[in-house]
Amino acid sequence: MAPGGTGARRLSAGVSHAKVNSPAVSFEKTLGEFRTLIDQRLGDLLPDPTSSPGPLHEAMRYSALAPGKRLRPCLCLAAAIACGAKDLEAVLDGACSLELVHCFSLIHDDLPAIDDDDLRRGRPTCHKVFGEALAILAGDALFALAFQVCLASHSNPQVTTKLGTILATASGSAGLVGGEVLDILSEGKKGDIDLLQTIHARKTGSLIEASCSFGAILAQASEASIQACGSFGKSVGLAFQIHDDILNETSTSEELGKAVGSDKERNKLTYPALLGLKESERLANKATQEALESLSQLPGDTELLRNLCLYSVQRKS
Repeated sequence: MAPGGTGARRLSAGVSHAKVNSPAVSFEKTLGEFRTLIDQRLGDLLPDPTSSPGPLHEAMRYSALAPGKRLRPCLCLAAAIACGAKDLEAVLDGACSLELVHCFSLIHDDLPAIDDDDLRRGRPTCHKVFGEALAILAGDALFALAFQVCLASHSNPQVTTKLGTILATASGSAGLVGGEVLDILSEGKKGDIDLLQTIHARKTGSLIEASCSFGAILAQASEASIQACGSFGKSVGLAFQIHDDILNETSTSEELGKAVGSDKERNKLTYPALLGLKESERLANKATQEALESLSQLPGDTELLRNLCLYSVQRKS
């Protein structure tokens, strides 16, 4: 289904702005509602598995609709609310485009040539189910679909051009893909804090920062609010990735839904490897505090963003 279809109406009916901002509604319930809406819309946007080429479309849907945190699109929706958005219908497709890029990156990360993982989100990785060739092409197709959705997510071409530019920068060589390359090149080598921060800022932080900026832009916020959302997202991205590094060493595969201990086995440059667990936790908390301080500059209800920030460093998976 094309962007702008029934998924947007589900958002309007399922979670009104007033309901989202009601203190009686718990964070967990709201997050669950957001995830349901995002999954429904992703299901609309992804190609029909009965259409040709069916195996490709099945692989795309298998990975994109796998159970996940949906952190990036949830941050996008929460940022729109924090910037005073009254109607989230115009935000949902932009939020979904971010998740599609994220899913593309997960498929490619798991490939034998990169991280060689067998488990993702609690089930076999895409290449284990569909083979390496289809997994690579499914990732490529999700990346292309992300831009198709992004560029059709708003009626104002100036808005979609801005969003497309942000998404391209956040996901390309200056962002996610570039960070993954630096991550690979640093394996087995002695690194320093500057390189580590650069890897994390690109590999994880860039798309999380973009997610928050997307929400502000789609809410037609002021430039100051857009900048504040970007600063918030940058700090959350750092805290999230440091915590991810910690979980890779301290969690179990059952809790995490993917392999644990893999960073140490591959001698990856991570915060615990470089600084130890205690200092890593301190820096994650410091980044969290910096993110929370950014919220004072936003005009709307920031409670969801605050809770998503705390969730990033308190989650178990």
